[in-house]
Amino acid sequence: MKRILETERTYLRELAWEDYDDLCEILQDEKTMYAYEHAFSDEEVRNWLNNQFRRYKNFGFGLWAMVDRNTNCFIGQIGLTMQNVENKQELEIGYLLKRKFWHKGYATEGAIACKEYAFNVLNKNRVVSTIRDNNYASQHVAERVGMKIEKQFIKHYYDMDMIHYLYVINKIK
Repeated sequence: MKRILETERTYLRELAWEDYDDLCEILQDEKTMYAYEHAFSDEEVRNWLNNQFRRYKNFGFGLWAMVDRNTNCFIGQIGLTMQNVENKQELEIGYLLKRKFWHKGYATEGAIACKEYAFNVLNKNRVVSTIRDNNYASQHVAERVGMKIEKQFIKHYYDMDMIHYLYVINKIK
């Protein structure tokens, strides 16, 4: 599996079908998925994984597996995706980790690496994170990465309107 980058404690690599069970542990956990308002079905997990494969093919990036460098344990997924924010395509840093790895700095470590990858490898000048108004942990990660709220907007997902914040950081030139 293709490694994309490394952090102090982890490496990020492309997801593979072998990661399905680990993804289920994240995407089918109601507590982990509270910001999505539902845990995923088996079919939704398969669609999620297929969507990452499409992203790799179409953009050269997507959400990647975050793996502990010492134990090879799957921690979660983190990476870059193109997101539609009020009819504008934005490059987003996104992350979802297994609950047992929450509050240990992994999301911040990975998000900083993704920001640097976007700026220095993809040569982008701006990255965002779209975060639910009730997802305080992800908001804190975005702030630790240096992002600031640019605006609030409504995202329609799963037959619901959800308030989101658009966190933004621009490359220093």
